[in-house]
Amino acid sequence: MNELIIELTEINPREFFGLQNSNIQLLKKYFPKLKIVARGSKMKVYGDEDMLEEFDMRLNMLLEHFGKYNKLDENVIERVLTSESKDDYETSAVSGETLLHGVGGKLIKAQTANQRKLVESSNKNDMVFAVGPAGTGKTYTGVALAVKALKEKQVRRIILTRPAVEAGENLGFLPGDLKEKLDPYMQPLYDALRDMIPAEKLDSFIEKGIIQIAPMAFMRGRTLDNAFVILDEAQNTTRAQMKMFLTRMGKNAKFIITGDPGQIDLPRRVTSGLKEALLVLKNVQGIGMIYLDDKDVIRHKLVKKVISAYKEIEHRNE
Repeated sequence: MNELIIELTEINPREFFGLQNSNIQLLKKYFPKLKIVARGSKMKVYGDEDMLEEFDMRLNMLLEHFGKYNKLDENVIERVLTSESKDDYETSAVSGETLLHGVGGKLIKAQTANQRKLVESSNKNDMVFAVGPAGTGKTYTGVALAVKALKEKQVRRIILTRPAVEAGENLGFLPGDLKEKLDPYMQPLYDALRDMIPAEKLDSFIEKGIIQIAPMAFMRGRTLDNAFVILDEAQNTTRAQMKMFLTRMGKNAKFIITGDPGQIDLPRRVTSGLKEALLVLKNVQGIGMIYLDDKDVIRHKLVKKVISAYKEIEHRNE
């Protein structure tokens, strides 16, 4: 049996190993054929030579991340251990380009390989579809790209829209005027913007129409020039709505369409505009399509488990 010895000299072993060696337990989960022993500042690993080489590479990636950010969490560990290669992981959080500095100096960047692909695809294409489950950062990354384009004066305005589909609730029974009724649907977009633009400036942008947040119905008849436009929750558009939206594209415009085909709230027998568009437009040059998955989830660790559990049930039903 081969042996690999790693000594942690420049970092705090307790912090790297995690509370009650929780990070070591994760390593054991992903390398069940290796015997991993962590004591003091040393880690000894026993097993097959090829497996030890793989472990050594992954561990060095984790050490590099910890040395740079002085923290390690379950999401980072899983992304490192499941990435296809070091190069693949380096397109994510470790070496990902900072998109912009948000409120309070927060660094906003693509945190996973597929988020990075979304950024690259948006740079190359004027229209991009970003498809994936909840929590994969597709909307947040899209909004960051839009704010970056506005700050760099590549566009004159940002337009964010969603279909106001009633997911088990009735808009008519909600209190207030039309704006107050629709605002709850737009809240995720407001939340992302508040991370990236100071409150007073954001209010000013909205008041002046530089940033517009509106339901799909408000897009009809418009030509969207010099704008970065994001259609969120696109799985809840109908075929007609999607076609209407896509044909609003004007000169010097960027479109990002995000959605999760697994969370359609449309009535039965109504075709999702997103699902159809992905099929109809898949071979159109200048349109990018990025598919995110549970490896890109950056919310609470349970979100990833919830997505996996539902996916398993769906496969069984199929």
